[in-house]
Amino acid sequence: MMKRFFSLVIPMALGLAACTQQAVVSPAVAAETAPATHPVSGLEVIPVSITSHGAKHVFRAEVAKTAREQAQGLMFRTEMGKDEGMIFPRPYAQPASFWMKNTVIPLDIIYIGADHKILNIANAKPYSLDPIPSDGPALAVLELNGGRAAELGIKPGDEVSW
Repeated sequence: MMKRFFSLVIPMALGLAACTQQAVVSPAVAAETAPATHPVSGLEVIPVSITSHGAKHVFRAEVAKTAREQAQGLMFRTEMGKDEGMIFPRPYAQPASFWMKNTVIPLDIIYIGADHKILNIANAKPYSLDPIPSDGPALAVLELNGGRAAELGIKPGDEVSW
């Protein structure tokens, strides 16, 4: 009797296991969940939002995480999309200073404090070796195309999230 029971149950169990549906992820879904990378720098691209005057502006920012990526920044780049940028996150807020050595395009350098509010915005000139300091300890620095912050009405005190 027991032998007959197993001879019926085992093939049924194997048949059910063979029919179980497996999760299949389509290439489109996989691409949406994978981190985006910039075609020129190869850096991860994330959304960075600035809320100003009740309006939210979203930029696609390359993330310069390592010391090497941060030293390279946007040097030698000849163009950047209207709503693109580069963010330089820091492990903790500290005074910061940037310059434009080998940087071809004019930039807005936006210093962001520990409270995620803009400390100051500097209009940086291409190739300038003049240091451009933050107005206090910066948790991150966001670079946008020169004049873009003024065009959108972005100002110190506005909130930044990433």
